Amino acid sequence: MLPEMIDGLTAWYDANKRELPWREPQPSAYHVWLSEIMLQQTRVEAVKGYYGRFLEAAPTIAALARLDDDRLLKLWEGLGYYSRARNLKRTAQILMREHGGVLPRDPAELIKLPGIGLYTAGAVASIAYGVPAPAVDGNVLRVLARAEGDFSNIALEQTKKAVAARLLSAMPKHAPGAFNQALMELGAVVCLPNGAPRCGQCPWQNSCAALREGLIGQLPVKSAKKPRAVIERRLFILRCGERLALRRRPEHGLLAGLWELPEAFALPGDLVVSRESAGSAVHIFTHREWHMTAERVVLSGRIEGFSWITQEELEREFALPSAFSGFRAALFA
Repeated sequence: MLPEMIDGLTAWYDANKRELPWREPQPSAYHVWLSEIMLQQTRVEAVKGYYGRFLEAAPTIAALARLDDDRLLKLWEGLGYYSRARNLKRTAQILMREHGGVLPRDPAELIKLPGIGLYTAGAVASIAYGVPAPAVDGNVLRVLARAEGDFSNIALEQTKKAVAARLLSAMPKHAPGAFNQALMELGAVVCLPNGAPRCGQCPWQNSCAALREGLIGQLPVKSAKKPRAVIERRLFILRCGERLALRRRPEHGLLAGLWELPEAFALPGDLVVSRESAGSAVHIFTHREWHMTAERVVLSGRIEGFSWITQEELEREFALPSAFSGFRAALFA
């Protein structure tokens, strides 16, 4: 990467960066870590509110380490990928036991912590501590593939490592955090995916190989994902008076420890007052799809084995994943 490209990028970032709640003049490692974990596979606009509410409940690493599991999951409700929240707490507890409640400066130490990979380690080290360390995510891979006309498969680990090595050699040692954030920002707001970049706003428009050679639609190269498994689910919205039946999912696996609507089973006929369709919904996970239908059933008495909760309790305490959001309006109708 040419020095003039670096200068142009950082100048563009200084003039155009978005105002985000976690972008502070001197950001703490905790705030960088929390925001980066929240932003994984989640839109920036969706994260803003969650970030503020989370910090109110857990303003420090020590407070996060003490946070009740149900409260943690409720704070995360709707963000998805709930293992991220569990790993935040696990890491906070390790930090309190072994690191004096402080995130390490060294990326090699950071990646030993639950839920922290090379990208997050690089982001925390560079942005919070000024340590020269690359932070290579999908945005950065796309930007550099286009800028350099690189047809390497960005889904491969060897490509990510090669990009990280090139960035480390080019990174301005006096401002590695600003450099990393500038690359991320360029990919997030200008060098957009799916062939729709805003090249006229790009600080690299005069040096970009993909723009010069008409390769925007061909780059980056990424191998196709395997088709997702489709799982059919028949659910019940069980109501008894003002209460709704929920069950807790197993402590391991998909949506571990969260609450869900009961799967269809043999209802005790003497308790059924009425039953009707509550529609259908599809929820897409990374490797599978749930194709769900639900039936709304009113009962004259409660069935054992479920938690029967009020609407207020659902809003206040129980984390119901967004997988069931398609049925949310029918829960207390």
